[in-house]
Amino acid sequence: MSSVQRRSFIKGVTAGVTGTAVSAGIVAVAARSDAAPAVTEQAPDIVQFHGAHQAGVFTPPQRAGAFAAFDVIAGKADLAGLFRVLAGRARFLTSGGATVDTGVGDPPADSDVLGPFVPADGLTVTVSVGASLFDQRFGLAGRKPLKLAAMPTFPNDTLDQAWCHGDLMLQICANNVDTAHHALRDLTRHTRGAMQLRYRMNGFQSPPRPSGTQRNLMGFKDGIANPTAADGGKLVWVGSSAGEPAWATGGTYQVVRFIRMLVEFWDRVSLAEQELMFGRKRDSGAPLDGAEEHEVPKYASDPKGAVIPLDAHIRMANPRTAETDGSRILRRGYNYDRGVDLNGNLDVGLIFASFQQDITRQFEATQKRLIDEPLVDYIQPYGGGYFFTFPGLADAKDWYGRTLFT
Repeated sequence: MSSVQRRSFIKGVTAGVTGTAVSAGIVAVAARSDAAPAVTEQAPDIVQFHGAHQAGVFTPPQRAGAFAAFDVIAGKADLAGLFRVLAGRARFLTSGGATVDTGVGDPPADSDVLGPFVPADGLTVTVSVGASLFDQRFGLAGRKPLKLAAMPTFPNDTLDQAWCHGDLMLQICANNVDTAHHALRDLTRHTRGAMQLRYRMNGFQSPPRPSGTQRNLMGFKDGIANPTAADGGKLVWVGSSAGEPAWATGGTYQVVRFIRMLVEFWDRVSLAEQELMFGRKRDSGAPLDGAEEHEVPKYASDPKGAVIPLDAHIRMANPRTAETDGSRILRRGYNYDRGVDLNGNLDVGLIFASFQQDITRQFEATQKRLIDEPLVDYIQPYGGGYFFTFPGLADAKDWYGRTLFT
């Protein structure tokens, strides 16, 4: 890191670990002697920041999301400081509070995109790290999570390396787009000189239409059969056994995939064929052998796939057998729309995000079952990566990855 970058980052460390104190849902902002009086505001949409696990995993998906991968450019001695800054800023942003004027001679303390008082607005900041963080740069190779590796290229993928991997992934979700935008700008501002943006994708959750689970941009409900928090111990959260390093307990593995949907092509396919490819009715989301979206498909009574084809997406992804029960994943996806490509086609698709206890046992097993499914003619996975989501922060003094460094 250059001396200029280092001075900038160290200044950011100081700014990043100061800010607000939260008590009983009231945000209290410490005022300097030359600043405005302290401000308090009830914040009913605060998502709990501290706990055994990070928010943004089982948190009900907010309307807006941003997925940003970074390359860490800090030196070895500054890496822990980077995660302290991220924790301090995320703690403030997810709680909300007043911005403090630094004086006319300094740059504004905040972009003011959200006005002089930063609302919590359901914001969650979920911090994960990639396998590359555990290379020779930082001396952490011996502490890498057991199942963390670079995402491979699967059959049917057309990966663009500019959209793959990264040392660090920030998943930023909020009730409104400007809140997620503001949070990303704030976090990058306070860590400038320590991490460099590699790629970023904004997404949105569609409202239930007419009810139930959101629809993807192919028109089908997406994420119906998801594990619940009660399943977390066996499907999502890493425990203290299975060969994982002790510091990883309470974390989880995150998979991010950018999947383009070739919607012009898809829109020319008959509804009957679309439903056979998914295995669900488009209007209700119900399995083809049912009437309601949350009904369990009756595969045992349809062994030859007369109603739900054997190569239907839902049947291949989750066969619902005792042998495949442990391969279920927690999906938390977002739609995206990037406008048009150079050929004048719509550039839209899905930010597939999943959390799981074991990438090999769960995501990769599911992905391998889906090789050459009929939907591959209409989708194009081109980016993403594997990451490990840090355990939660215990209290106001804790920071991301603290136990990784101790």
